[in-house]
Amino acid sequence: MRHESSSEADLLQEEIRSGATLPHLTVIGEAISRLSVPLRDSHPAVPWRKIIAVRHRIVHAYFELDWQILWDAAIEDIPLLRQQILAILVQEFPLH
Repeated sequence: MRHESSSEADLLQEEIRSGATLPHLTVIGEAISRLSVPLRDSHPAVPWRKIIAVRHRIVHAYFELDWQILWDAAIEDIPLLRQQILAILVQEFPLH
């Protein structure tokens, strides 16, 4: 059995994480592209077009991706987007 060095193991782990991140970002972009334009227009603080553009880039320009930008989006932008979406859901679709 071959023993991986620490840096090799780290690299493999990063490749797994990066590869697992792409489908999630793609689905988020696809879902947002299907939201109505009036709904998106009524919440201009959310970077809708940027998110959709990232999805298109992942799907159509896979070999030109900047993995650091995608990783940063997953770590920094997605948590903020989640908060924004939750606030929109509460505002647009109240439970009572």
